Formats: sequence, structure tokens, C-alpha cells
Amino acid sequence: MNSYLESTARERIERLFDPGSFVEFLPPASRVISPHLGQLDAAVAFDDGVVVGRAFLDGETVFAAAQEGGFMGGAVGEVHGAKLVGLLRRAVTEKIGAVLLLLESGGVRLHEANAGLIAVSEVMRAVLDARAAGVAVVTLAGGSNGVFGGMGIVARCTNAIVMSEEGRLAMSGPEVIETASGVEEFDSRDRALVWRTTGGKHRYLLGDCQAIVSDSVAEFRQAAIAACRAQPTFLCLAELDQEQAMLGERIERFGAMSDPLEIWAALGVEQPAAIPMLDAAQFVAVASPRRLGGR
Repeated sequence: MNSYLESTARERIERLFDPGSFVEFLPPASRVISPHLGQLDAAVAFDDGVVVGRAFLDGETVFAAAQEGGFMGGAVGEVHGAKLVGLLRRAVTEKIGAVLLLLESGGVRLHEANAGLIAVSEVMRAVLDARAAGVAVVTLAGGSNGVFGGMGIVARCTNAIVMSEEGRLAMSGPEVIETASGVEEFDSRDRALVWRTTGGKHRYLLGDCQAIVSDSVAEFRQAAIAACRAQPTFLCLAELDQEQAMLGERIERFGAMSDPLEIWAALGVEQPAAIPMLDAAQFVAVASPRRLGGR
């Protein structure tokens, strides 16, 4: 199987990195589980839904974390978050060149609300600390659960984001928006609208992700190699100013628009309704001259 979307976290790790090179930190045999889920009679996982460790990527040593969307939708709890923080801090200590975050998460576990929220904030701080120390942090997003909630913010804190069209990225998930504001605001059952709004193509056009690939582990691998080697590693004021300027431009140009199709047209896409039908290579050819600059 070469589908990134249909692969589990461990399958993605196995296929993305150099064969046989992954060494897991705190594997399931260590039995490090959530201290909260058992008290609530909820299912536990011996890796708490995230795989972390060291691997080679095209011969270079990297650290990697892969969230398991099949366990609680990849949601973050205390142990899950601590594993991510520990990985990022260890990358700084060992002077690792890059950390790959294979994210697939609906956000924080409701079962561990406060602990999960604190964990996500600690992950954000660890990402920024890693970048400040010269470690490139790269997000890969192509899982069926998307990257939402606090992990959506974590993704945007990283150096670069690689997405497939099937991947989704946002702060609030479609169901959350519908519950909070009503179906008139956002119909979570309208799959075309959901993907137009949160999917990889829209995020690429808006400058939120730096590369878009097909649903292929091999293409994710090549994009990850390029991102680790080409992206700036140090977080600096100039980069933050550039990001702020881009966000200001987006509000000014698109703030009154209610559908991504309007935004795509405003960006100069001649046939915006045809965008969802294009494969990744065709889309990049059309979109690259028109997308916002991003980071």
C-alpha cells in the first residue's frame, strides 16, 4: 500500500523513512499509558496514540513523531503531549537537524481536557524552542482525521507544512463550527465545502502550507526531504513580520468572502470550480503563480 491516507501511524513511519532505520523511544512494551483514561473506563493504548523515535531520511538522522488517527482520532492527552515535547527537547539536546511531525489529530481529548490543553501549549513552546535552536520542524498532513484544534496551531508553528489534497488543516473542525454557530454557518455534511475550506489545495493557495503532493507515501517522503534541506531553520523577527503581513493581506482581500471559490477567483484562478478535479501536479502548475507567498 502506498496510500498515506490509508496507512496507520506505524505504516507511515515504516514507509516514509529509510528501510529498517527507525528506532522507537518509549515503545508499546514500555506500557506508558494515560493515567486518566483508565479511571474513566475508556480504552487505552500502550503508546498513547503517538509513535516517537529516531530514523534516517535519505541518509540523514532525523527525529519523527506520528499520531495514530485510529486511536481517539489522534487526540492529545497528557502522555501523548509529553512524548512530543520530550522528542523535540531531545532533538535540541542532541543537535538533530530536523524533526518530522506526521500529524493527524482532532485536537485535545475531552477526557483529559485541562491536561490536554496544557500538553498542547507545551508542544507549541517546544516547537518554537527547537526552531530557535536551529532544528527544522516539518509537518506532514494527509490523514483522514485532518489536523485540527491545538494541533492545527502546532502545525502552523513549524517551519513548513506538506499536505495532500486529502489532508485538512484548521483551528476548528467542521463539526465544532456547526455545533457552535449552526448549520447555516457551516454544514459539516457538505464534504465539498469542507475540503474547499480546510483541504490541502486551499491551504496551499493561501500560503498556509509550503508543498502539496498526491496521496502517496513516496511523494510525502520526497517533499519531506526537500523541506528538511531547503527551509530556513532559525525562527526570527523578520519571518514573523512576513507572516503577519501575509495574514493582514488575507483579511484585507478576502475578509468579506464566504466561500473559497470566491477567494480562488480573487487570486486569479481562471476556472476556480475546476480546482478540485486537478491532480496534485496539475494543481501546482495552476496555483503556484497565484498563491500567497507564505513563509
